[in-house]
Amino acid sequence: MSYFLTGASGFIGRHLLEKLFDRKGHIYLLVRKSSQKRMKQLLEEMNAPTKRVSIITGDLTKKNLGVSKKNTDIMEGKIKHFFHLGAIYDMNANMEEQQSANVDGTRHAMQLAKIIKSGCFHHTSSIAAAGLYPGVFREDMFEEAEGLEHPYFRTKHDAEGVVRKECQIPFKIYRPAIVLGHSQTGIIDKIDGPYYFFKLIQKMRNTFPQWMPMMGLEGGRLNMVPVDYVVNVMDHIAHQKGSHGGCFHITDANPKRIGSVLNIFAKAAHAPQMNMRIDARVFNFIPGAVKQGLMMLSPVRRIRAQLLHDLGIPTGILKFVNYPTRFDDRETQKALKGSDIKLPKLKKYAHKLWDYWERNLDPDLFVDHSLSARVSGKRVMITGASSGIGEAVAMMLAEKGAHLIIVARGLDKLKETAKVIKEKGGTVSIYNADLSDEAATKKLIDTVVNNHGGIDILVNNAGRSIRRSIALSYDRFHDFERTMGLNYFGSLRLIMGFLPGMAERKSGHIINISSIGVLTNAPRFSAYVASKAALDAFSRCAAAEYNDLRVTFTTINMPLVKTPMIAPTKMYNNVPTISPEEAALFVKEAIIKRPQRIATKLGIFAQVMHALAPKSMEVVMNTAFNMFPDSAAAKGEKSIVAKEVSPEQMAFASLMRGVHW
Repeated sequence: MSYFLTGASGFIGRHLLEKLFDRKGHIYLLVRKSSQKRMKQLLEEMNAPTKRVSIITGDLTKKNLGVSKKNTDIMEGKIKHFFHLGAIYDMNANMEEQQSANVDGTRHAMQLAKIIKSGCFHHTSSIAAAGLYPGVFREDMFEEAEGLEHPYFRTKHDAEGVVRKECQIPFKIYRPAIVLGHSQTGIIDKIDGPYYFFKLIQKMRNTFPQWMPMMGLEGGRLNMVPVDYVVNVMDHIAHQKGSHGGCFHITDANPKRIGSVLNIFAKAAHAPQMNMRIDARVFNFIPGAVKQGLMMLSPVRRIRAQLLHDLGIPTGILKFVNYPTRFDDRETQKALKGSDIKLPKLKKYAHKLWDYWERNLDPDLFVDHSLSARVSGKRVMITGASSGIGEAVAMMLAEKGAHLIIVARGLDKLKETAKVIKEKGGTVSIYNADLSDEAATKKLIDTVVNNHGGIDILVNNAGRSIRRSIALSYDRFHDFERTMGLNYFGSLRLIMGFLPGMAERKSGHIINISSIGVLTNAPRFSAYVASKAALDAFSRCAAAEYNDLRVTFTTINMPLVKTPMIAPTKMYNNVPTISPEEAALFVKEAIIKRPQRIATKLGIFAQVMHALAPKSMEVVMNTAFNMFPDSAAAKGEKSIVAKEVSPEQMAFASLMRGVHW
């Protein structure tokens, strides 16, 4: 007994090939000339019985698969099973490509199968052959298919039609559902089906705590099966006597809705569950003309395209959110009776699929995430670079090839920082300036533009903080003016000074070091939080204006960092903080990923809670306000001896780690 396979290097093909290794008989593989080296490597990786495997040169797009007469004569009368798996499994491929491979390729495969007098032609079709049939599609149904406008659906249907109408030898047809990775190893070779939503789940996991309920989408039922189930069924039925001319659904008899599927994978990824789900069918009530009209609006198209691009979701996939077809597999189950082949439960192997995707197929793995790739040779200005976060960021970037332009008020400390950077082999230019002074800031901008031609990345880090309750600030309006003067107007002057050059070059990145206090609305920091919130609001507005000019704005809502700025508040010696070096990693993420905002999960949660239950959060903040008193300095007292932090204060600070109190 010998076998012939097309598409043996494909995902289903290589797993079926492994099954056939366990059986007796020679195996002939159709491989294009350009792919033979790769096929040999694959066989070596599979530890294939090379004496039983022959590579036949050919091509799906050619008559008789382009197989030479010599090879045809060798195989004639020897092939018991001819497996045709070669096809384009790509929802984004155009009609011409899919017609050539899927339909014409099937016809050419049948031609060869007839010439070599194969015993049975095994055609791998797909549930796509049913199109978007509304209802239950049985295995004996074919002409009833509806909604075949999509090229993939149309060509898979037409290819199966070619077999039904033109095949002159016994045949069997298999219609697999969406094929997932191997249920034991998680292995898969490309992103398809539910995998398109994995990036969304990953972003949710990285943004929100796992216990936080989320809103999601409910849709039609996704019929999915793991690849090992597909090949086990095909191998079993192919070697079963009789059933020629039959069609077999390799599907899930009880498929889950999209919302349930996403939650299963969310659990596997340790991401929040989408407990509140909107049924996508509600959008069907929107008149088609209205939908079409909305999509004609440029902002709507751009927003949609940007969201899908960020999540790695092809536009065409959205058409199948309300997938209407259910598949009956009674003939398949009848053929499997007495075997030990059972469909594995998705819940039992979802974690393996997720783990394999995240380790091997996550698109971010193929992007250069090195910091040096972003900053090497780039002009990076860091304000407040003589100590704390600014100094840590400067040291980090110095090692990655950036041309550092560091700014601070204190020249002596700035020179010390520059000396260390130069000793590490970094390139640095120093400028001392008081950024709260308009004239000094303008002079700095003009000098940097003249000396360096502008900057590529601006890290607005310089700032001042005041911890004082409003009740103690009635006669201290200057505190608000001074804080706003540096934190907002100082940063704003730099942004406005360097923006023209960035816009002209259509390249630039502005990173503002903000505070978690903007998200938590921490009491006693009204002056500081207001100044940072103003900069946050400006950046959101500016980001919208400069989006098409490729100038990015990133706000980092930094948690409490142990820096000289918080040193006067002695209580902070006993509450959880992060180091300047840890804070620098937030800036690293900002430079590499260029997001609009970076914040801790606690900060985001606080912002969400302020939006959903503002009065409740008000009570929480008021409790903290009364728990953590004003410092002696804030009260105008001479004694600055730190009082011992109570267990209650320590517990609250630990629970709200990183929040300013």
